[in-house]
Amino acid sequence: MPHPVLVAAAAIINDQQEVLISKRPHDVDQGGLWEFPGGKLAPYETGYQALKREIHEELGITLTRARPLLRINHAYPHKKILLDVWKVESFQGEPWGREGQPVRWVKLDELVNYSFPDANKPIIQALTLPDEYVITGDCNDPDHALERLQELLTAGAKLIQLRQPTLSEEDFCLLAERFQEACQAAGARLLLNAAPELLKKVDAAGIHLTGQRLMALKERPVGQDKLLAASCHDPASIRQAVKLDADFITLSPVLPTTTHPEAAPLGWQRFKELVEYEAKMPVFALGGMRPSDRQRIFALGGQGVAGISHFWDKDSRHPD
Repeated sequence: MPHPVLVAAAAIINDQQEVLISKRPHDVDQGGLWEFPGGKLAPYETGYQALKREIHEELGITLTRARPLLRINHAYPHKKILLDVWKVESFQGEPWGREGQPVRWVKLDELVNYSFPDANKPIIQALTLPDEYVITGDCNDPDHALERLQELLTAGAKLIQLRQPTLSEEDFCLLAERFQEACQAAGARLLLNAAPELLKKVDAAGIHLTGQRLMALKERPVGQDKLLAASCHDPASIRQAVKLDADFITLSPVLPTTTHPEAAPLGWQRFKELVEYEAKMPVFALGGMRPSDRQRIFALGGQGVAGISHFWDKDSRHPD
């Protein structure tokens, strides 16, 4: 089996929160498609070294601050590639197509209107997701739960999972409707940890599948206009999420937790391996996580932090 072609790619973000894309020449492989600029690693180059060189050669700018976004193993019929993708947050100069290629600044929510190589699609999803995924804790008092939700939304939370396995379907839907109204007003997205059919009753942004629901499905249960997330714990569940074309997953438990002390933690090394070699989509680290773990998660290819107690339960929060 040939080794994958190593490619560094840049998601360059400007002050208007637009991302730079460039168009591939028509006479090359997958010509005419838009892409995130970058290129192949030279021998003995790191991903970031290659990125700085390629971006200067292609766009005439100098990268000054970037962080890992994700790494994607992708198999085309004729080759395999490993994309080492970086989110560029600061640069010097004004980018232009030094090789004659068209370049364009595009709003993040408009990326779906452009045709990209298949390997680039997880990059689009990663760019449109935040780096924190809030999972609800106790919502037995709906008014108190809504008050807590509003506090989180005011603080900037943009991705919420409503998880209440003990509620009846009727009570869950009533609570979900109130959550959806608040999230929509704040420009946040709400996912329901419930049967996909409930989206017919509550028009939330998507569904988060439990491990049991994930493994029971044979095809993606929601349309592409809705987010599909899933709880994963091992290679088999990640592969199932890939098969269902999930938009992102949580991977847990990374570290020991007080809520599930019997569950053996993956540890950081295993988390890295599963993210890089199994997942084909953004991955949130879950289990024993705190927001201060964000930089480590980025370095290992993860999207960000997911959690219940640290985000939802104010008594569990610690300064970071």
